[in-house]
Amino acid sequence: MKEFKKFINRGNVVDLAVGLIMATYFGAIVKSLVNDVIMPPVGLLLGGINFSAFKIVIQEAQGETKEVAILYGTFINTIITFLIVSFSIFIAVKMYNKAQEPFKKEEKEEEAKSIPPSKQEVLLTEIRDLLKK
Repeated sequence: MKEFKKFINRGNVVDLAVGLIMATYFGAIVKSLVNDVIMPPVGLLLGGINFSAFKIVIQEAQGETKEVAILYGTFINTIITFLIVSFSIFIAVKMYNKAQEPFKKEEKEEEAKSIPPSKQEVLLTEIRDLLKK
């Protein structure tokens, strides 16, 4: 239980939860973008095709039995949604990494300053200084 409390109290867990919620709604927005904005004009350009209606019927509906079909048009929409989400995340991560570069340089410089030189480096520095004299 202590380990779980320690895990929950980390800042990363809250960041992860916020990221997950944002990603869920971002995915819903992109899905709507693909289904409601992008695909209708694409279908119109291709001769009035509605991709979500593409299907291969395996068994027709009979009485109370529903139709059994492979909905490959919906699958095409999902692939397009995935590609847009993937590209958007790629761009966001690339922008984030670019924004973090100055901070990473500062951290490396501070780290280099805070690490004391090794005994060999100190000895070599002394030898260099003696040779200069």
